[in-house]
Amino acid sequence: MNRHRYAELSALIAQREPACGTTTVVALDGPSGSGKTSLTKQLAVETGGDVLHLEDLYPGWHGLEATPPMVRRVLDQIAADEIGETRRWDWEADRPGTVLRVPPTPLLILDGVGSGAATLRPYLSLLLWVDAPLERRRERALARDGDVYAPFWDVWAEQEARHFVAEQTRMHADLIIDTGA
Repeated sequence: MNRHRYAELSALIAQREPACGTTTVVALDGPSGSGKTSLTKQLAVETGGDVLHLEDLYPGWHGLEATPPMVRRVLDQIAADEIGETRRWDWEADRPGTVLRVPPTPLLILDGVGSGAATLRPYLSLLLWVDAPLERRRERALARDGDVYAPFWDVWAEQEARHFVAEQTRMHADLIIDTGA
């Protein structure tokens, strides 16, 4: 995306009212490799927002459905003006890791598959759906995570497909961003 587009997104975010206590929460959801994390990084720079990467929370390669309730507990705490807490996932040990603390902040950007789930939507001020063609997404994901992700691409893609059908996330998005170009 070009600089002008980021300025437009920043302006859109600035117009949104907080829906999570005093915190404005923006979710970037969409399938793996669509460009969510790259977009999130630049939005955080443009807006000064804090980021919660859901990949820090997924409880393993089969843990997509367990993640939105974890994030919901964090957002419940933030909405009550408390520090949200949950466990990180230790990918190397394949078990829960250290405690992650997320304080209330003016802007929190959720980055990851499941960030636009129905259980989280009451806390979202803006839901962005990020997408690209399948082959482009796969190419990006495997270039990013290589041999670690390759054996799990199909496992994760199947979870994503079930999740997105059940949640109808794209349909509920405020804006759809195609990063396939």
